[in-house]
Amino acid sequence: MSTELSVPVSYYIYYRVRESAEREDAHATVRAMQAALAQRTGVRGRLLERYGEDVTWMEIYEDVRDPVAFEVALQEQTAAQNLEALIEPGSARHMERFTECA
Repeated sequence: MSTELSVPVSYYIYYRVRESAEREDAHATVRAMQAALAQRTGVRGRLLERYGEDVTWMEIYEDVRDPVAFEVALQEQTAAQNLEALIEPGSARHMERFTECA
């Protein structure tokens, strides 16, 4: 059974990176996860950091047509790359989902 939607979903995932994390290594870890996710789902992600504050990062994934399959793959790839180890203690990855206004 397909869970594809006629209206694509955009994902915005933001979090605080541990201050002690090595910046280049952290970037490489997230980008490796995004590359594996893109290979699996066809959805390419972007990585941004908050302007003026480089410890808050945001991953953006757009034009997701099968949210169920995408979220399963995202969870598996996040675990495979151990992204939780990059998150500031006491913080978490926050995921928001948006669609175009009708």
